[in-house]
Amino acid sequence: MVKGKVDIISNAEKVKLNFTGNAGMTVGGTGDVLSGIIAGLMAQHDDPFEAAVAGAFVNGAAGDFVAEEIGFHMVATDIIDWIPQLLDDPMSHLKVRKPIGK
Repeated sequence: MVKGKVDIISNAEKVKLNFTGNAGMTVGGTGDVLSGIIAGLMAQHDDPFEAAVAGAFVNGAAGDFVAEEIGFHMVATDIIDWIPQLLDDPMSHLKVRKPIGK
């Protein structure tokens, strides 16, 4: 996985791009949150590639909700509060509800 403005997730056979996340997530600990999400999904017997794809989306989308709520001055623990909502309703993400750039 390559984290950046657009995340690249690959297992050498498949590639997915993730567009969730924001500049406020460059603080320490957000990668640890991402690792925890992926590990939790893998513990439920998810395919490692699919767990990484879903984990990148959930982590980034949670960060987007935090940025919408409090701005870019977040800490990693702020992201954790949004994870259950995104796992219950991934379509709730603001970039899914409205086109990017609007």
